[in-house]
Amino acid sequence: MSQTATTRAALTSPDLPTDLPTDLPTDLPANAGRAATGILIVLMAQLMLVLDATVVNVALPHIGSALSFTPASLSWVLTAYTLAFGGLLLLGGRLGDVFGRLRLFEIGLATFTAASLLGGLAQTPEWLIAARAAQGVGAALAAPSVLALLTTSAPDEAARNRALALFAAVSSGGASLGLLLGGVVTDLGSWRWTLFINVPIGLAVLALAPMFVTDTARRPGRFDVVGALTATGGAVALVWSLVGAPDHGWTSPRTVGGFVVGLLLLAAFARTETHVAHPMVQPHLVRNPRRVGALVMMALVASAQFSLFFLVVQLMQRELGFGPLATGVAFLPLSLGIFTMSRFTPRLVARFGPAPLVTLGALGLSVGFLLLAGYSAGDGYWPMVFVPLLLNGLSAGLVFMPITGIALADVEPEHAGSASGLLQTTQQLGAAVGVAVVVSVYAAGAVPGQFLPGAPAGFLTSAAFGTIAFVVAVTTLVASRRNVRRIAVEPVA
Repeated sequence: MSQTATTRAALTSPDLPTDLPTDLPTDLPANAGRAATGILIVLMAQLMLVLDATVVNVALPHIGSALSFTPASLSWVLTAYTLAFGGLLLLGGRLGDVFGRLRLFEIGLATFTAASLLGGLAQTPEWLIAARAAQGVGAALAAPSVLALLTTSAPDEAARNRALALFAAVSSGGASLGLLLGGVVTDLGSWRWTLFINVPIGLAVLALAPMFVTDTARRPGRFDVVGALTATGGAVALVWSLVGAPDHGWTSPRTVGGFVVGLLLLAAFARTETHVAHPMVQPHLVRNPRRVGALVMMALVASAQFSLFFLVVQLMQRELGFGPLATGVAFLPLSLGIFTMSRFTPRLVARFGPAPLVTLGALGLSVGFLLLAGYSAGDGYWPMVFVPLLLNGLSAGLVFMPITGIALADVEPEHAGSASGLLQTTQQLGAAVGVAVVVSVYAAGAVPGQFLPGAPAGFLTSAAFGTIAFVVAVTTLVASRRNVRRIAVEPVA
C-alpha cells in the first residue's frame, strides 16, 4: 500500500471528524482564552446539573425523618427530578435551536437555581417533591444547550475534543462526586445544603455566562408543536412507568399502560418528524448507523452506571456499615479513574479513533461488575470493592467521550441542540431502565433485612448491560470502521 493510500485511509476513517488535523495546532486562536473561560463556565453548570441527580441520595434517610416521608413516597425525591429531566430533554434541545442556546441555557439555569433554593426551604414532602420536579424542568432546558455551546464554541478541533473529554468526565464522574458532596454536607451540616449549594454556583454562572459564552445562531422556522407534545408525553410516560415498575410490578396495569401510552406517543412523534417542515429532531440524525449505535451504547452504559450507584451505596451502608460521608469517600476511586482517563482520552481518540476505546471500555465495565458480583460476606472494602470501582472509573473514562463524539460527528451547527437533546435523552432513559431492571432483579432474590442475597443477580444484570454495549461497539463501530478503510484504500480499476 502506498503512503498516499495509507494517509487517505486514515483521513477518511469515520472514527474521526472529516476536518480533524493530523497534528495538534502549535498556535492558539486569537479567542482561545475567552473560549476556554466560556467552556469552564458551561462545564460548571453541567457539573451542578449532574451532581443533583445523586447528591441527595445519601441524605434520603435524613430527609425522610425531617419531613415525615413515608417509605414509598421518599423515592419521589429522586424520581421527580428524573421524570422531569428525562421527559423534557428533547423539548429543551429544540427550544434552544429555535430561540437561542445561550438564552435557553440561562432560563433553564435560573429555573434550576430558584427551584434549588425553594427545595432547601421545603417544610412538607409535597413542597420538596414539587421543587425537585422544577429542578428537573430547569435541567432539561439547560442541559442540551450545555453540550451544544461546548461543541460550537470551541475555537478549533483540538479544543473541541478536549471540551468533549471534560464534558464526559464531568457527566460520568459528577454522579459519584455528588455522593461525596452529599455525604459531606449532610454529616457536617444539614440535608438542606444538598440543595442550597446549587444557589451560589448557579448565580455565579448566570453572572459570568453573558460575558464569556458565545451564543450560536438561531435556527429560523416554525416550532413543531405536535412533535413537542408527543415527544415529551412519550418520554414522560416511559420514564414514569420505568421508575415505578420495581414498586408496582412489571406486569401491573400501571406499568403496562404507561409503556403502551409512551410507545404510542413516540410512534406518533416519529411519524410527525417525517411529515413536518421543521421537525424537533431531524430524521437524518437517526439514519446514520454509527450514530444510532452510539446512542444505543450510551443508553446501555448509563443503564449499568446508574444501577451501580444504587447497588454499591446499599453494599457500603448496609453490609460495610459506612455512614454518608464514608460512602462518598469510598466512591473516590470511581471519580479519580474517570477524571484521570479523561486527560488522555482526546489524544487516544486522535491516535486510534473512538471505536477501539469504546470497545475496550465496555469490556472493562463488564469485568468490573463481574468482580462485584463475586463479593461475599466478610470480604470488606479492600480490594473487592475498591478494585472494581477503579476499573469502572477508568473504563467509563474510555467510553463516554468517544460515544459523545460519534453521536455529534458531522451534525450541522443549527441542529446541535436537537442532537444534544437526543443524546442526553437516551442517557436519561437508559439510566431509568437500568435502575428499574436492576432493582427488580435484586428485589426478586432479596431477603428482608439483608443486602447480599439479591446483590449478585443485580451486579450480573449490570454486567449484561456492559456486555451488550461491547457487542454493539464491535458490530456497529469497529465493523463499519474497517469497511470504510477497506473501501478508501481499494485501487481504482
